[in-house]
Amino acid sequence: MSTAQEPTSAVQDELAELAGHGTPVHGTPEKYKVAIGSSVGATVETYDFIGFGTAASLYLNEAFFPAVSPVIGLLASFATLGIGFAVRPIGGIIAGHLGDRIGRKPILIASLLLMGGATVAIGCLPTYHSVGILAPILLLVVRIIQGLAFGGEWGGAILMTYEHAPWCRKGLLTGITQAGFPFGLLLSTIAFQASTRLPGTWAWRVPFLLSAILIVVGIVIRTHVSESPEFEEVKQEGHIEKNPIDASLRNDWRNFLKAMGLRIAETATYAVSITYVLSYVKMHAPQNAGRTLPALLIAAAIGLFATVGWGALSDRVGRRGLYIMLSVIVIAWGFPLFRLVQVSSFAVLFGCMVVSYCVCQNGMAGIQGAWFSELYPPERRSAGVSLAYQFSAVVSGFTPFFCTALFEALDWRGPALLIVIYGVIGLVSALATRETWGPQRREAVRRRAAAETAVAV
Repeated sequence: MSTAQEPTSAVQDELAELAGHGTPVHGTPEKYKVAIGSSVGATVETYDFIGFGTAASLYLNEAFFPAVSPVIGLLASFATLGIGFAVRPIGGIIAGHLGDRIGRKPILIASLLLMGGATVAIGCLPTYHSVGILAPILLLVVRIIQGLAFGGEWGGAILMTYEHAPWCRKGLLTGITQAGFPFGLLLSTIAFQASTRLPGTWAWRVPFLLSAILIVVGIVIRTHVSESPEFEEVKQEGHIEKNPIDASLRNDWRNFLKAMGLRIAETATYAVSITYVLSYVKMHAPQNAGRTLPALLIAAAIGLFATVGWGALSDRVGRRGLYIMLSVIVIAWGFPLFRLVQVSSFAVLFGCMVVSYCVCQNGMAGIQGAWFSELYPPERRSAGVSLAYQFSAVVSGFTPFFCTALFEALDWRGPALLIVIYGVIGLVSALATRETWGPQRREAVRRRAAAETAVAV
């Protein structure tokens, strides 16, 4: 009988495969530098992309769609937000293909430059009152550019970190990269909170213009990050896929569908419980309107540590069981959330933000980096994770739009039901996806790492 101390031949084969993919058991000497560098880039990209969601909830309907009713204007604003998500699969296809063909690093730099230029351009756009219908058209164009750029970000950042990381700490280090996203949310929320007292359109222009500082910082760090050792190994062995997108869809289509479902549960739930709730509170619980951004600000700060913590926990207990638990929490959270945000209390509102963000979103995001990467072989890993991650963004991007429409039909129960549906999608997907970091493999890796450390000493 095989035990955790006696790994099966299948587990031994997996370890041999890991050993042949260029990353030593203890990771590369640059592992933490790469994780932090990828995280900084993710921070910049999220600041830009999520900042648009905040602006769409609070300002853009009045600045770019004032000729229609407040509800229609909000729908138009959220539709523009959704367009950025809709084109992300195109960016993911391009970046996934090139990431497996020419490397992870060039994609990271290109996506950051493209995203930064589009975001600064938003801060300079004329409003509807200045140029009429041209204003929302220009807004749509730069939003599409943002979406294409963001589509190329996640796969490259996560894979660079994963493929430099130690075998037994891939959840922790990819969690550090994923923490760049709550940090970007934190900085974006600070910027919008600080700009609320600025006159006129400066309240939303200044946060977008400030992203220029972050772009410079991100580019400097990313240019000093080494290429993935696993990609270099694949390149040296001549295993570069000629068409990694086609190869991934042919060989890994089941993983594509499962990872999409896992991702939808995380990002679409965020779109309801955070992005939509900001506008919901403003319109239907005005007594809490001034409390949403401060509550989100604190939750985002906690999220920095929560995301890393969830990733590290997945290294200790596995990916699948943890994701199943979080999906159940999402299912149970939908209806209580919309009742609790009606309570006139900062503490209650803050608690809602913590559960929605630090538990539901951060928990799933902290696990995804390692779990998704472990579902694909290195020669088509960039294509695989980018496709699954970015195609799910189409659903997420239009979720605030769906919520607004559902509210008109079913009152608050419509958006609450949507959270439950997304949680069910996550639960079914987690149950259908294999565990990639089970107890036998964890124990075998621990023993291998201890043995190599003893030899080195």
